[in-house]
Amino acid sequence: MEIRNTAVLLAAGRGKRMNMEGYKQYLEIQGAPLFTYSLRTLTKSSVITDIVITVNQGDEDHMLDLVRQYGLSEKVRAVVPGGAERFLSVYEGLKAISWPCDFVYIHDSARAFLDGETLLRLDRTARERGSAVAGVPSKDTVRITDEEGRAISTPARKNVWIVQTPQVFRLEDLLPAHSMAVQSLEKLEAEGIQITDDAMVAETMLGIKAQMVMASYNNIKVTTQEDLPLAEAILKGQSFR
Repeated sequence: MEIRNTAVLLAAGRGKRMNMEGYKQYLEIQGAPLFTYSLRTLTKSSVITDIVITVNQGDEDHMLDLVRQYGLSEKVRAVVPGGAERFLSVYEGLKAISWPCDFVYIHDSARAFLDGETLLRLDRTARERGSAVAGVPSKDTVRITDEEGRAISTPARKNVWIVQTPQVFRLEDLLPAHSMAVQSLEKLEAEGIQITDDAMVAETMLGIKAQMVMASYNNIKVTTQEDLPLAEAILKGQSFR
């Protein structure tokens, strides 16, 4: 039986740290909006069968116009408003999946430099382990500190990963996990638990420990103005168009 994988591409951010007018996902880099680079990779990949894009409220038609303009509508099944927080946007994207789906690939559109080889590795691992999270081993020594900044422990560098996206889970796991997180939001906040990604949702709500998968050090998240020169340099070494 064919495996159906849906990518949920998150493009509902405000991009406050970019100190720019408008939304970061529409920022043009080398003649194309930022979000189109990862969308093109997802569209070209044999791993992905369907795509949902989450956007800011009221941006649905604008996003659809751009998707068509850049010839990337082939697998896009839905464009839906996201939520106030990242995990709420993921939840809205998951709820929009009304077609057969085995695994969901949650990806931040700000990570424009996703490559097809990473998707293949994620696919193999998800089928074997039931989950897969893109990341890279840390090149730096990491120290854990107390609230005053004093070092209290130093984890072995070989065990420290920098977490990226896509993050892959079975839809039958991730959708109820996000539903539980939404319903438990006040309790989580009272306990000082801040949800930062989908792996944390799956682990906190269902006890699922995601399997890390080697991605690429080029898979950076364009977050601040300082990231733009690096993004340009990465693009000059790759061909997305």
